[in-house]
Amino acid sequence: MNIKDIDLNLLKVFDAIQTTKSVSEGAALIGLSQPAMSFALSKLRRQFNDQLFVRTAKGMTPTARAMELADPVSRILETVNRELLQEAEFDPARAERTFTFSMSDIGEMVFLPKLLKRLLQVAPGVSIKTLVMPPARLERAMEEGEVDLALGYFPDLVKNGFYQQRLFRHNFATIARADHPVIGDSLSLEQFIEAPHAIVTPQARSQEIFHRMLAKQGIKRNIVLTIPHFMSVPFIVSTSDLIVTLPRAVGTSFAQLANIKVLEPPLENPVFVLKQHWHGRFHKDPANRWMRSLIYELFHEEFPLEDDSEISSPEPWEL
Repeated sequence: MNIKDIDLNLLKVFDAIQTTKSVSEGAALIGLSQPAMSFALSKLRRQFNDQLFVRTAKGMTPTARAMELADPVSRILETVNRELLQEAEFDPARAERTFTFSMSDIGEMVFLPKLLKRLLQVAPGVSIKTLVMPPARLERAMEEGEVDLALGYFPDLVKNGFYQQRLFRHNFATIARADHPVIGDSLSLEQFIEAPHAIVTPQARSQEIFHRMLAKQGIKRNIVLTIPHFMSVPFIVSTSDLIVTLPRAVGTSFAQLANIKVLEPPLENPVFVLKQHWHGRFHKDPANRWMRSLIYELFHEEFPLEDDSEISSPEPWEL
């Protein structure tokens, strides 16, 4: 007999009859009709050139050849089931691995502390690494597994081969020091235009969105300070008359750290969606699935969505 003639389904038939000592009961065990089971037994007999099972008063009794085959067939089926068919599991409590994220400005400031706190509780052996890279490089890095997840506003990843899941919606807020000499509990358009502004550029994609929105509305700010990151914003705003417009979640966090108040910008303030993105290669990866679930759970606790989160793959794309 040639190995190419071996059919795994026939081995299942053999094992079922060997276990139940009955064609009908064996058929029921593996979900076949009795005629299909009888046909499969005939094929087995031809392949092994042996009756294999003989009907007696005790049922289908195995021949000497069948008794020789019983243990090897059982081991083969057990190995296939264990090694090939069982879905791999990820045990966060025992796992020791690093997840690599590409995160937006909001993610690192607002979300990362919450994630680390939860990981210390449920997955002490798991660590996080964050990267910042241009969109074209990020796409390749995710395809190659260098980056596990991208969290934030990444419209360049809305394409074939990637999955996405909504995490939360947000808009912009303007922050000023709590005892600002001119700006009180509300902000007028005149105050917004005349006040000295600090802006974060070019790394913050949220700022690019706001710049385009202002240009569309024909509003020009009095920009006196341009900085490359958000780290110094709370210190600058709380000790000067400068104001900054940034993602609302970031502004709210800064207000908890320094002498800062959060104001509504006096202009059109559209809502946009932040998501987590992953490559299709890792859609069913147990570790990646676990981390995505944890991230959604944490975001949902802090910023509950109005509807159920939707996971979408290439079509239809959501912008």
